[in-house]
Amino acid sequence: MKKIAFIFSHAPHGTSFGREGLDAIFSISSVVKEISLFFIGDGVLQLMKNYQSEHILARNYTSSFSILSFYDIKNFYCCESSLMNRGFNHHENFILKIDILNSSCLRSKLDIHDAIINF
Repeated sequence: MKKIAFIFSHAPHGTSFGREGLDAIFSISSVVKEISLFFIGDGVLQLMKNYQSEHILARNYTSSFSILSFYDIKNFYCCESSLMNRGFNHHENFILKIDILNSSCLRSKLDIHDAIINF
């Protein structure tokens, strides 16, 4: 496999999908050199800073997204309409430096990947 896309489509802390996705990325990054992350639907909530997860007795794993650059992962894409539908805009303070794309551009970016894994 040459290019793998990881899609985050679930909110953090409600399920283990986000943490498992991040673990999978760290594991596979030693084998696959081109990895891209896509945040759609409730997955855009993974990008928000300053979670106070201690109030729900959960560990805040989302801060681990910031170390992805050490693994040479630099392609981060976010769905514009997913952000807008949740009341966010382009000027939010995100954990990652993301490219915010409309739906058709997002699909075009996804099409160039050999595999897509959804969390």
